[in-house]
Amino acid sequence: MPEQKFDISLAAWSMHKMFFAKEIDQLGMVDLCHELGIGGLELVNTFFPSPQYGYLKQLRKRADDAGVRILLIMCDAEGSMAGPERASRMLAAKNHHKWVDIAAVLGCHSIRCNTGAQEGDADALDRCAESFAALVEYADASGINVLIENHWGLSSDPDWLIPLMQKVNNPRFGTLPDFGNFPESIDRYDAVRRMMPYAKAVSAKCYDFDAAGNETKIDYPRMMQIVAEGGYGGYVGIEYEGERLSEREGILACKALLERLGGA
Repeated sequence: MPEQKFDISLAAWSMHKMFFAKEIDQLGMVDLCHELGIGGLELVNTFFPSPQYGYLKQLRKRADDAGVRILLIMCDAEGSMAGPERASRMLAAKNHHKWVDIAAVLGCHSIRCNTGAQEGDADALDRCAESFAALVEYADASGINVLIENHWGLSSDPDWLIPLMQKVNNPRFGTLPDFGNFPESIDRYDAVRRMMPYAKAVSAKCYDFDAAGNETKIDYPRMMQIVAEGGYGGYVGIEYEGERLSEREGILACKALLERLGGA
């Protein structure tokens, strides 16, 4: 594979079991990144105890002091951007405004949104293009990107997602390719390859590892070659979702694998 060097980050979702068990909070996630030698953190909006400015400044200072960059916020539960009623989908777009503002305070480059678009909805592309164009226009004023991850529904179908990128056609609008999150009918390697020209973040999904430290469901050398050939120069984010290893063990296993493939 081509010689490549990239930075490694950690998706907060990798710690969701610890979070829901009240073993860690967002400030603790910053500390864990520092402890494990990971220089970037990707937050989840539903993990915020408060979006108030004082807390945001505390979180930003904690990250700055630890040498950890807060890169983006993954946004869920803010409504469907593909809603059949224009008022409902434009409200969903407006619901994301606060996360754009929060991302700006925290020094992020992006927020990640869901489309709400489901299979069989022939008009979802046009509706999403309208609502995302409006959101991107708002985000541009703060220098924040709006990203779509392959996060099930039509967003996991590159034949639908790439036309959405083309229809909105704004440099602030991009993809967040996740190595998982594809149905069996989709070739994950071809799909990530097609998403890479629009990628502003990458999610290194991992589930389990063999005795040699290789991911058991995803060919990581092949996937990281696709990332390299796509000309991507940003962080690659660990997103561990396995059951056999603890979250900490899974994060470290994924980190070791990415380091073997050029990560630092």
